[in-house]
Amino acid sequence: MLQNVGQRPVTGNDEDPRVAELRFAVSRLRRELAAHPAEFADRAIAEDELAALAAMGLSGVPEIPRLRRSLLLIAGAIGSVSALAVSLNAVRNAVDLFGNPPQQR
Repeated sequence: MLQNVGQRPVTGNDEDPRVAELRFAVSRLRRELAAHPAEFADRAIAEDELAALAAMGLSGVPEIPRLRRSLLLIAGAIGSVSALAVSLNAVRNAVDLFGNPPQQR
């Protein structure tokens, strides 16, 4: 299994560091999920939502409500898989960098 050696994404001057952190965290969780040998009922949901987060990371600054929805679905799908907890937490921290969604009136 690969271990994180504290590397962080390198960003260009024009790239939002929050987006870079999101892409890094999502990529790590996708790799770890792909390597995880156990099958579980909601694995496909987690994979689909991680793909959606990856696409949002490539398209620029993502929509905060959509980020949070994807995070909730991923956490619900793989939250009980302790081997993925560190990477899942990294994705949550990356989503939190974008702040809270604007309040609806």
